Amino acid sequence: MGLFRKRRRGVSAQPVLPALEDMPSTSQGNTDDETVVRPSVGALWRDGFGSIATRSLQIIIVLVLVAAAIWGLRELSTVFIPIVLALIFASTFWPVTKWLRARGVPAALAATLELLSILLILTGVGWLVSWAVREQWDELSSKATDGFNELVNWAQTLPFSIDASQLNEWRDQLLDWVTSANFGAGALAGVGVVANFVTGLVLMVVVLFFFLKDGPKIWQFLLRPFEGGARARAERIGDKTVSILGSYVRGTASVAFVDAVGIGIGLAILQVPLALPLAVVVFLLSFIPLVGATVAGALGALVALVANGPLSAVLVVGVVVLVNQLEGNFLQPVLMGRALKLHALVILLALTIGAVLAGILGAVLAVPIAAVMWGIIQVWNGPNSPARWARPAPEEQ
Repeated sequence: MGLFRKRRRGVSAQPVLPALEDMPSTSQGNTDDETVVRPSVGALWRDGFGSIATRSLQIIIVLVLVAAAIWGLRELSTVFIPIVLALIFASTFWPVTKWLRARGVPAALAATLELLSILLILTGVGWLVSWAVREQWDELSSKATDGFNELVNWAQTLPFSIDASQLNEWRDQLLDWVTSANFGAGALAGVGVVANFVTGLVLMVVVLFFFLKDGPKIWQFLLRPFEGGARARAERIGDKTVSILGSYVRGTASVAFVDAVGIGIGLAILQVPLALPLAVVVFLLSFIPLVGATVAGALGALVALVANGPLSAVLVVGVVVLVNQLEGNFLQPVLMGRALKLHALVILLALTIGAVLAGILGAVLAVPIAAVMWGIIQVWNGPNSPARWARPAPEEQ
């Protein structure tokens, strides 16, 4: 025993030495009592500087992966955007789908009825925009430009100096950005752009039909690789995504309609010309939170400034502010609930990123995507989720 252990059959004893990997790395000095311990390579990365370097490398890797993902999505935007739009529409009409399925309507028939309803709504909105805005867009933009010029001329009479050339440059940049984002006559110019639009539209219709018909089955198929806690988390994420997208679109459409009606009535009472096109523009821009209502109000005020004078423009601004206050304090909490519980700064950053990446459409999609990401963070570890969208109906099992 001790340092020596005898073998059973009388063989000479051997010293039992500790394993080599268990021995600390040492360096003997000049004296027998002094021992210098050399730190291992792993310990060198556990100090302050090593931790900073490790975290920096991890952040760089994450940023590279995010940049690669964004680049890939932009390259595949013809596929990615139709799928996202189809998911948004399917989530919006999910309560209708459940209502039809509960009354025994076959899945294919229910999906066909919903798809026709969606296409009819989109066609009606497109016809309304074309009838009310496109025919008078030149006059509307001309009056808005004249109003901006009058505003610039008035600003030059103020006691402090304002750079008029910088204001005109901002105006030209804004007009170029708007006319390049499906508002101007040249937005759909070019065979390639038209082909991409038609391809994306057809793909969205096909994907939307299958989402409406077999959404729960498709989600169950995607959940197959997950088990246990990972599967429960994936189900919570799916439930939250559908709930937020549906609530956001339904609430935003309702709020946009009320805004358009309220501001349109105010413009008509004040006898502002082009009240109907301005109301339609308000409806469209209301799908862009914060910024949309401000741009629509500024456009109406500029038209009123040219047509009826400064007092009418001020009254139009007052109407827009009043409608926005009613929307923010009463309509959104009731119609949207907590579907979009994001700080205004987060919304502005999301709008900026979406507009830079994909123009007007990116700005429209950025806020619901940001809301979905925040909702996923909320339910990542929590058990509280709505009724499970992923569970198939009894007739589908």
